[in-house]
Amino acid sequence: MAENQKRILKMLAEQKITVEEAERLLTLTASEGINNNTDYTEGLPRKRVSKYLRVEVRPGPGTESSPHAERINIRIPINLIHAGIKLTALNPPYATDKMHEALKEKGVDFDLQNLKIDDIEKLIEALSDLEVDVESGKEKVHVYVE
Repeated sequence: MAENQKRILKMLAEQKITVEEAERLLTLTASEGINNNTDYTEGLPRKRVSKYLRVEVRPGPGTESSPHAERINIRIPINLIHAGIKLTALNPPYATDKMHEALKEKGVDFDLQNLKIDDIEKLIEALSDLEVDVESGKEKVHVYVE
């Protein structure tokens, strides 16, 4: 058993965390062992795990030479998303309540406590097949996962 899992179970035994928190943390530690390369299971290749969410904005046709043409190239590590989810598990309940209140005031009804690492994994897996291209007269936007 991994050291992190032992610590989580010890905190649960000492009643420092709830069963739900322990379950959530154990789920998160299980995701740490994910291999980021294509590998083979029973002779069948598994899909390569995505590493980055990419957003690119380039000048559209005919505007490439314009000095005001915008070029944007953003590469967000998928691990940053994982780290953010892990950090939400460590938020004390009163801080989480304040975050929910602030989000609701802004019109966002989103509960971070209901967000599970499995949901994020499914979203990232679905994103790996997604590619969005938007082209206007001034620019071309390309969003994808690599």
